[in-house]
Amino acid sequence: MKLKFRVGPFGGQGRGEKQTQEEKQKQGRFRKAVPTACFLAAVFLVGRTVGFAVRQADSRTAQIMEVENWGLGFGREGEQPSGNLSPQELAKYRAYFVGDQKEKRIYLTFDCGYENGNTPMILDALKKHQAAATFFVVGHYLESASELVKRMVEEGHTVANHTYHHPDMSAIASREAFQEEMDSVAALFREITGKELAPYYRPPQGKYSMENLKMAYDLGYATFFWSLAYVDWKQDQQPSGKEALEKLTKRIHPGAIVLLHNTSRTNGEILDELLTKWEEMGYTFHPLSELAGQAQAGGQPSSDGQTPTVGQE
Repeated sequence: MKLKFRVGPFGGQGRGEKQTQEEKQKQGRFRKAVPTACFLAAVFLVGRTVGFAVRQADSRTAQIMEVENWGLGFGREGEQPSGNLSPQELAKYRAYFVGDQKEKRIYLTFDCGYENGNTPMILDALKKHQAAATFFVVGHYLESASELVKRMVEEGHTVANHTYHHPDMSAIASREAFQEEMDSVAALFREITGKELAPYYRPPQGKYSMENLKMAYDLGYATFFWSLAYVDWKQDQQPSGKEALEKLTKRIHPGAIVLLHNTSRTNGEILDELLTKWEEMGYTFHPLSELAGQAQAGGQPSSDGQTPTVGQE
């Protein structure tokens, strides 16, 4: 018996052989697709892993820095304001913004970026009222107004650290860079006066992070923000004497750490009258050392009651 095969239209051996060729083509395409799919899957998985790691790192960095601008919220006239952080939260880093709410005490502080002729008037008024103040100075001020710095010391005031270059300290992540800003001020002050700089620090522009507060604490500094200030630093928009007196007398409160700028013409002109008005309201003036407790590095009180040396390791 003879077997008959149908010949396909293209010379093949019929439907069976045609199916075999199609299957081979599919298998070939499949074999080519598998490596590509595996590669794409691997890239996808690696991308997800890297992305997760970056997000975690960014999250940790954000938690470390948590940059803030110091700010206040005022309530009723004559009462202490609230700050970004409470006195209790700040205390762990020896940081302060206000004193005892039961005591009508004022802590006068001046930020000194440069000299424009107003500081002598400020010092005259302080001397007249026998009011101690703290002057937070930058490197430029030490370089350009060394005689005024000497006068501050001679008249019993405190000179403290406002950093050398007045940068945004919250953007500084390394302790080495942070310490260099602080040590440079301490070293130049020592060179000018032969004395040690007070271990008090004020962040430029009030910008800070919790990590910065810890760095300052580890270097032996107490950080001082403020509970009363006003817009006195704009040279072309100086407030009138009347406006300044009204703001500063209405917002004064027990335990106030007052921030004024030495560059303000208005401050130089009204300070004598302002101190008189505060005295008439029952306030007295006190040094920051009352709040800082003359503490050593690490926050421990000094056994001899002396201000600890800063800027030295």
